[in-house]
Amino acid sequence: MKTIILAGGLGTRLQEETTVKPKPMVEIGGQPILWHIMKIYAMYGHTDFAIAMGYKSEIIRSYFLNYYYHHCNMTVNLGNGKIEIEDGDHDDWNVYLADTGDKTQTGGRIKRLRNWIGNQTFMFTYGDGVSDININELIKFHRKNGRLATVTAIRPPFRFGSIVTDGDYVQRFLEKPIAGENWASGGFFVLEPDVLDYISGDDMPWEWKPLEHLTNEGQLVAYRHEGFWQCMDTIRDVQYLEGLWSQGKAPWKIW
Repeated sequence: MKTIILAGGLGTRLQEETTVKPKPMVEIGGQPILWHIMKIYAMYGHTDFAIAMGYKSEIIRSYFLNYYYHHCNMTVNLGNGKIEIEDGDHDDWNVYLADTGDKTQTGGRIKRLRNWIGNQTFMFTYGDGVSDININELIKFHRKNGRLATVTAIRPPFRFGSIVTDGDYVQRFLEKPIAGENWASGGFFVLEPDVLDYISGDDMPWEWKPLEHLTNEGQLVAYRHEGFWQCMDTIRDVQYLEGLWSQGKAPWKIW
């Protein structure tokens, strides 16, 4: 199943890092958080990715263009420039690098990938959150419910948008939290291609009218994930994730 990772935002709340690189390229344990997210999907056999780029896309391009060479041993003859590669274990991923515009909103980035998505179920998530979620169980849940969209509901701090449910069905999807709610959107969506019709264009945030309309039509269900989830929104988040990784206690490292 194809997976879109949004990697085009400005990351304004993490300016200590994002003045020189896009947020998904901020490193945890020496690798961009984008790589960590891709490893989670790849663990469950999903290795066909589209990276929806925008801000400082050239840094993401450079990373993937040099990815193979950065993960193998090599001998370089300085006299003639000949390079001999000592092959090793490599991530066998297909990565479509799509420049979706510096100012495009989240929904618009997804819609720009319509041709790549084709007429099949697909997944998408944000390029700044990691989890120990079982991706295949998420897909199974989506198929069982037979609706257009499934969102992963997690239990985070209240600075995230809230989800109000009735059973598995989402009753309300609120961009800002309200007192007493204890579930929120953690990304990790599974979607049918018809959801693209709910997105008007580049200026449409996914989290606004598309999710509101899907909710009102009973087409959005919530997969409750009780395990680990953490986004990388501030420098404190970066330090927290780095600490878990350096101590060998990173719950999202399921590969």
